[in-house]
Amino acid sequence: MTCAGRAWLLLAALAVAALPVARAAKVYRWVDRQGVVHYGDSAPAANAVVGGSSRVKVIPVQAEPGAMVALRLEHDGDDYLAYADNRLAGPVQVRLSFTRSRNVVGDPLLPARATVDPRGSTLVARIGSADPANGGDFELRLDAVPGDPSARPRDFEYAYPLQGGDVQVAQGFGGGWSHQDEQNHYAVDFAAPIGTPVFAARDGTVMQVESDFDKAGLNLEKYGGRANYVRIVHDDGTMALYAHLREGGVLVRVGQRVEKGQQIGLSGNTGFTSGPHLHFAVQVNRDMRLVSIPFRMFGPRGILRFTDVSAGH
Repeated sequence: MTCAGRAWLLLAALAVAALPVARAAKVYRWVDRQGVVHYGDSAPAANAVVGGSSRVKVIPVQAEPGAMVALRLEHDGDDYLAYADNRLAGPVQVRLSFTRSRNVVGDPLLPARATVDPRGSTLVARIGSADPANGGDFELRLDAVPGDPSARPRDFEYAYPLQGGDVQVAQGFGGGWSHQDEQNHYAVDFAAPIGTPVFAARDGTVMQVESDFDKAGLNLEKYGGRANYVRIVHDDGTMALYAHLREGGVLVRVGQRVEKGQQIGLSGNTGFTSGPHLHFAVQVNRDMRLVSIPFRMFGPRGILRFTDVSAGH
């Protein structure tokens, strides 16, 4: 008998590390030259609107982020093929496991892990009946972490990511406010007024962005894992995170190749934050664990030295 399969996807988003993919959060309304009212998720060309671009109405829409990956099940005879579809412009690692199973088995045995190429699909496991003479059913869970676990970070001197001559560190390595977990331990918060230009600290490819979040506060449950940000994957598999950008402050698109020193956004005060700043971290995937790593950075007046304030504690 064929197994009755049900699948659901768990998205884990902790602090500002495993951030999900954003969906559009603005709707545009305009009237064309024939008097027809249009709605769309992007602004129309000015010459398509009666009265020009000034007559386009922007309607804010509250939109929750979508998942980094999608779990897709396909029939193959009496079995199911479980695929992971990566929606990011960078690699992700996934782990597929049963949350409930009756008379079914995975090949390979679950939990099973796989690395999925940028915007690619990977067959993670085949789900079949353990005893074809009896029925069965199951539920699946798919966890995802950005990055390739085989990444080998190279020593690199990062450029200071903000415009301005004075470097103000609001929180450094191991800071007690929000830099205690693995994903953010080696992050640095640079104090900066809202709207300060943000630049790529290293060449790479834009992997993830969110730009439509407009809230901030100290409620971790409400704002943790939500912020406007840019995640850039580098050629050695490391990923730089630029977070707490202002609403509409992302100036690059997913999949775009950027160069060191290129402007990618505008700083802000969104998400779990006590004030305007840029949260910068270099992260790697360590077998389904997103981990921040120490980095060297050259500032406007020379090498910046970040002390791990938790060292020895």
